[in-house]
Amino acid sequence: MRLGAEWGKKYFDEFTSSAFRLEVRQIYTMPAEQPNLELFLAGGEKPPGHNAAWRGRIAAIVASGRTVQRAKLIRRPLTDYLRYQCAWGIPGNATAGEDYRMVDITESDWGLPAQDFWLFDSATVVRLDYHRDGTFVGAELVEEPDLGKYHGWRDVALSRGVPFDEWDAGAGSAG
Repeated sequence: MRLGAEWGKKYFDEFTSSAFRLEVRQIYTMPAEQPNLELFLAGGEKPPGHNAAWRGRIAAIVASGRTVQRAKLIRRPLTDYLRYQCAWGIPGNATAGEDYRMVDITESDWGLPAQDFWLFDSATVVRLDYHRDGTFVGAELVEEPDLGKYHGWRDVALSRGVPFDEWDAGAGSAG
């Protein structure tokens, strides 16, 4: 079932224990991020309050006793977008309490899918769809998901992933 534009608010407000995201794309083309991406690539300074709304949301979720985990699949060499995320985005998310893992798939994809998704409370799957260029198309609630498959992907990604704070962007394959 296709979800409306406000799907994220609903699922983030309603989950009771855990949220897990698998990010598979090497480039996300998010219009709101473009000015900051261009500033980063030009060697500019990160604007004050960058990504503050998301960090605040994560901090509140973690303070309530819930967890947010994310596994980002990366291939080397890193794209400009991933370099931007690793410098300006992910560190703040991790500081706010998001368990952010980097999964190097340069040499092996570990059997992980080529599809982004959120898994809420280990039971609700929301698939995220993107155009080839990384532009978000929309979200879809997966009705009657094969939870064993999604749990397996989550578990592989988390076990093969290196916590962002321990990950070395300049190193070879991790995991």
